[in-house]
Amino acid sequence: MDEHKALLILHGKQALNEEVRRAVQAQRAQGWDLAVRLTWEAGDAQRLADEAMAAGYPTLIAGGGDGTLRDVAQALAQAAAPASLVLMPLGTANDFARAAQVPFEPAEALKLLGAPARPVDLGEADGEIFLNMATGGFGSQVTANTSEDLKKVLGGAAYLFTGLSRFSELNAAQVRLSGPGFQWQGELLALGIGNGRQAGGGHVLCPQAYIDDGLLDISILPVPRDMIGGLKDLLAGGLGIDSLFVRARLPWVEVHCGQGMDMNLDGEPVNRRELRFAARRQALRIHLPPQCPLLSHPG
Repeated sequence: MDEHKALLILHGKQALNEEVRRAVQAQRAQGWDLAVRLTWEAGDAQRLADEAMAAGYPTLIAGGGDGTLRDVAQALAQAAAPASLVLMPLGTANDFARAAQVPFEPAEALKLLGAPARPVDLGEADGEIFLNMATGGFGSQVTANTSEDLKKVLGGAAYLFTGLSRFSELNAAQVRLSGPGFQWQGELLALGIGNGRQAGGGHVLCPQAYIDDGLLDISILPVPRDMIGGLKDLLAGGLGIDSLFVRARLPWVEVHCGQGMDMNLDGEPVNRRELRFAARRQALRIHLPPQCPLLSHPG
């Protein structure tokens, strides 16, 4: 039956993951027609998602990290077919999955195939889609410059290690943000534009964000007087840093940076002087845990 038919788009690095293999076999034993396709290079996840929807698969599973999730979500959002999405978190940071409380064990994650699909928002930046968060400033540079080898050894702590080791390269950005009833201008160290709540391996930038409210949560970290101490607290999860943020919740926001600013859209780097961010309301359907904290009305 079509309602028990799904396709797993699995990151190529996980091809020999025995936990994934056992989880797939368990679902097949329970009556699921579950196919598996592997990615090999950039663009494969979106291509495989397009092919799956053309073949009539009603549910796709993104098996990988935040980048794989973004690619599959973008393909689903751009397609006319009403397919839904399940996440199997297998990356280093897994920021969206962690905040949504999606199980990290493949077998438990696949049990969400039986959960109802909930309509959620997506973020959009000049046509580019992100499900979790767009980040800018120094935090974005840390994410971009954290090596794959370091992530293999340290996991999410690799982002902290990279940030603490790059103080000498710290540069603030002069930025102007404007949206409905909101204006801010000044130097910032970090910018989060969140559909979700955290980025960069677990750093919560938008603690009150929901993925089904039609709004983006804006979090700005201005340059503190003690620049080095302030950044160290941010990267280490210091309790005092939260009071330094300027925050807003908006359906859209425009970001202007005369010298250009590094931004990161769920792992996809961009550098532009101007970007317009907007929330695309109920643009995607995802199978989530019943009490997912990212839903404004869980259950």
